[in-house]
Amino acid sequence: MFRFQRMIASGALMELAGCAAPAPPPAPPELLTADGVERVSVSRADYAAELRSFRASALLLGEALLADGGDGGNGNVVSSPGSLLIALAMLRAGATGGTAAEMDNILQFPAQKRDEAMNSVLRTLEKFDGDPGAADEDNPPRKPVMHSAKGLFVDKDVPTGQPFLDTLARHYGTGVYPVEFSDEGVTKPAIDAWVNRNTGGRIKEAPAQYDRDNTVSLLNSLYFASAWGTPFDPNATSDLPFTTAGGEEVAVPAMHNEFKMKYAEGTGWQGVDLPYADGFVMRLVLPGDTAAPADTPAPAVFDAEKLTEIADIFDSSEPESVQIQLPRWDHRSSFDLRKVFEALGLEQMLRTTEDFDNIQPQMKITQAAQAANITVAEKGTIAAAVTQINGMATSAPPEPDRTIEFDRPFHYQIVHAETGLPLFMGTVADPR
Repeated sequence: MFRFQRMIASGALMELAGCAAPAPPPAPPELLTADGVERVSVSRADYAAELRSFRASALLLGEALLADGGDGGNGNVVSSPGSLLIALAMLRAGATGGTAAEMDNILQFPAQKRDEAMNSVLRTLEKFDGDPGAADEDNPPRKPVMHSAKGLFVDKDVPTGQPFLDTLARHYGTGVYPVEFSDEGVTKPAIDAWVNRNTGGRIKEAPAQYDRDNTVSLLNSLYFASAWGTPFDPNATSDLPFTTAGGEEVAVPAMHNEFKMKYAEGTGWQGVDLPYADGFVMRLVLPGDTAAPADTPAPAVFDAEKLTEIADIFDSSEPESVQIQLPRWDHRSSFDLRKVFEALGLEQMLRTTEDFDNIQPQMKITQAAQAANITVAEKGTIAAAVTQINGMATSAPPEPDRTIEFDRPFHYQIVHAETGLPLFMGTVADPR
């Protein structure tokens, strides 16, 4: 009789469950950090040389991403060298041997104090940290939100090196999330939820294809939301000509106004640093027409050496009154980063099964990807990016001093003013 009653009760529960609301998603995995290791406090002023190396590395990565082009289409590319730089710095923290030497040489990482210097970069960005989910993207905040997140998902059955855990805690302020990669039904939603949460829903899934054989997934996300220092007047936006990279003249909504901002120029280019409300600028660089055929504009492509020259000139420029015409745009791109790494010459990093033992025994890189998007309009900018590296064991102004019209393909960056690091980088070939 007792067994029969239990069966009846069980059947009733099943019937009720069929009518109930869907079960809530599983709780996110718990962050595991190194025991007794506190994040150290560092000052950016102590790492001037190392930060210059990081800026050179970010510009090199930006050149490689824009040269690859991703899958944005129509020549429009948005990327995040800043996110990729942070992810690679974390990967480098676990590298040894020839791979470590290759990464330092090709990526121009600082010879010493690399993790300490990255700690200082992350701390300066944390001054602007905030919840991406709370940002009103229709009205970007006057106080910029610059949210950087680090997520390392590791298989709980594969040991993670203690020195690597110590470095993550000491300089990156993070740890690892133990999961079971073989349980795709639990682990993939957990990783995707991390991505969605840390990009304010602008990127909903991790960019690399899920593989049950992986044993580690290293992610970095950047989310940026900010109003302009002085917004564009929407009533002043009108359809104006824009000559695309293919030479076609199209009408696009163009914003225009006059602002105080840095203006700079050099051989084959001119540009401005359009300020956000605080802490960041959008660097807009317009190529000269001299290098292009008569019927097409010059391509908005610059190598790392030219980008460094541009950054140096902007460093010494002073604000002046500039009348600017700028289209609105809303673009997205995704990248197979293994192709980008191969183009950079990071061959040993891609094939080693020994030099990442500090992360996991005989770990090798299996996948690497990035997804990025950006929306630029009258009130400000919203941008997000996720980098993933997977592995397995095994006012009535005066007359303007300058006028600049971004009416043909141009290059842009979102630059953190304090460090000069380009966090996002792209080209606009066709704003539509």
